[in-house]
Amino acid sequence: MGLTAPDTASVLAIDAGNSKTDVAVVTGAGEVLATARGGGFRPPAVGMPAALDTLAEPVARAFTEAGLTSVGHVSACLANADLPVEEEQLTAALRARAWGTSVEVRNDTFAVLRAGVAEPRGVAVVCGAGINCVGLRPDGRTARFPAVGRISGDWGGGWGLAEEALWYAARAADGRGAPTALSHTLPAHFGLPTMYALIEALHLERIEHDRRHELTPVLFATAADGDPVARSIVSRLAEEVAVLATVALTRLDLLDEETPVLLGGGVLTAGHLPLEDRIRDLLSVRAPEADVRVVTAHPVLGAVLLGLDRLGAGAQAQGRVREHWAKEHWANVPVEHHGAGT
Repeated sequence: MGLTAPDTASVLAIDAGNSKTDVAVVTGAGEVLATARGGGFRPPAVGMPAALDTLAEPVARAFTEAGLTSVGHVSACLANADLPVEEEQLTAALRARAWGTSVEVRNDTFAVLRAGVAEPRGVAVVCGAGINCVGLRPDGRTARFPAVGRISGDWGGGWGLAEEALWYAARAADGRGAPTALSHTLPAHFGLPTMYALIEALHLERIEHDRRHELTPVLFATAADGDPVARSIVSRLAEEVAVLATVALTRLDLLDEETPVLLGGGVLTAGHLPLEDRIRDLLSVRAPEADVRVVTAHPVLGAVLLGLDRLGAGAQAQGRVREHWAKEHWANVPVEHHGAGT
């Protein structure tokens, strides 16, 4: 397909996380012209130019498939865009790439929120590698947190949970802390006999640092088996999610209105029912009008919808793109799981 002139009625949507990037080119009527996937977006690790080059590769493929050179609007939901000043810097950087006439950059948590609601209104808490929360009203008001780690008051996320589990397991193993099955289940995951062996392997990097996230599912499995220490960590995460959601609702004056509260990210969508039940119990007391939902829709859908909002597209266009990604979801679910319910 030959490239055509810029299409001012189309959207380039980008959902870029730490591990992967998804892009889509969509018309203002909701027709999906092209999609592409690329590597993770990690400016802190590789620098801004290299991170933007990572985005450019799937964008170029999507433009080629769509037969376009640019679009009317770029809707980019990016990891590591945690502060407004970072969003401004990234907006300027994407404008310089000339992918669209207008550019809007948001933190990628907004993509999860928008994917889970019929209109731009609600609160989303995302727990993946880290933890974050955003809220949005149709009038454009937002609630958000810096979400840059412990210096901004954060606790939780897959990495944080793994570190917490290691801390308790190490202290149990050497007698400083209460006994916990984590001192056995964590090293066993890597085929090691003791916590000392695991500590040594991690410290000397015989186990790669990036593999620590594998311990988060082990933590949840140990909690499910009844270990009190592991259960206390899971309970603390539920408390943190509830606090984030409640504060965001309060800031947006939505605490007393029926409002969607979306749970997203790998940890909150992994089917840990005791965690989900505890979050619902806490919010039933602190925010009784909260409509708690787990979001399984693809985040790039949220970036698309935010772009269509900017173009003033109607419900028909939104329904068309939702139908597209619903089909994409079921196309990637094993046949034996189809119709199994949500």
